[in-house]
Amino acid sequence: MVTNTPGSSTGARPAGRAGDGAQQAFLLLRTVFTVAPIAFGLDKFANLLTDWPGYLAPFADRLVPGTAQQAMYAVGVIEILAGVLVALRPKYGAVVVAAWLAGIIVNLLILGDYYDVALRDFGLLVGALALWRLATRPTHG
Repeated sequence: MVTNTPGSSTGARPAGRAGDGAQQAFLLLRTVFTVAPIAFGLDKFANLLTDWPGYLAPFADRLVPGTAQQAMYAVGVIEILAGVLVALRPKYGAVVVAAWLAGIIVNLLILGDYYDVALRDFGLLVGALALWRLATRPTHG
């Protein structure tokens, strides 16, 4: 008979405990996908990290009313809300963040100058999907 005690020779641990690798991954991804969207969303108002309007494809800029900077303000609000949603309801927030990243990737590919950033954002999208899968485990409701 195999036991799942912390000191067992199998090294197995009960699901959902703080020492569980899946639980640790969940907490790490939840933290990152809470903090990063909020931080990047706030920076859309300050443009400290970069000139955010420069990342908006002209096609997308023509679709939204106002200036590119005003569009970035709306993007910032959406990113902040997505980060808060991940904090409160990671099962749903992770899907919102993944969809948002897919939109960013499409925008960057249309823009044509930021393939490296699009590839990085694809990695983040995969991470958001991993968070979603972990958040759908029974221990996370």
